[in-house]
Amino acid sequence: MSKLKSEVSISSYGIYTQWDAKSKSLPKIKTFTTEVIAEVDVEFGMIINFKKAKGEKLKFCIYHPDIPNDDGEVMPPFEGEEYVGNNNWDFYLGDTIWPPVNNKLGDWRMTVELKGKIVADKTFALIEEEEKSEANFWKKRGF
Repeated sequence: MSKLKSEVSISSYGIYTQWDAKSKSLPKIKTFTTEVIAEVDVEFGMIINFKKAKGEKLKFCIYHPDIPNDDGEVMPPFEGEEYVGNNNWDFYLGDTIWPPVNNKLGDWRMTVELKGKIVADKTFALIEEEEKSEANFWKKRGF
């Protein structure tokens, strides 16, 4: 008998309401975007939907800019594992910003692997407020 093939899709990504890890409910999307203005406690990430994957182990990783820890050493990427809860399961992978904000600027890449293959991959650019301007919009597009 053949095994059903898992289906994985990114349901939403961007800026969310604050996530409570103790709650069963996932945060709600506020703005779909990959450009996030870096502010303390801004919640950003993505919700991934898994179908036909109950019991499978997924691996997730958040690669952040070279953020130093309290000793001044660069923090390693944040990695973890989770088991898919049911056959139509949503998983939130996200992060938030803490003080000081200036060392959190740059690209934050979030990946999710299932059976050794990356099934979700999103990069968020954390920027300062003044970087978000019309001139920068066109500059990023080569004009």
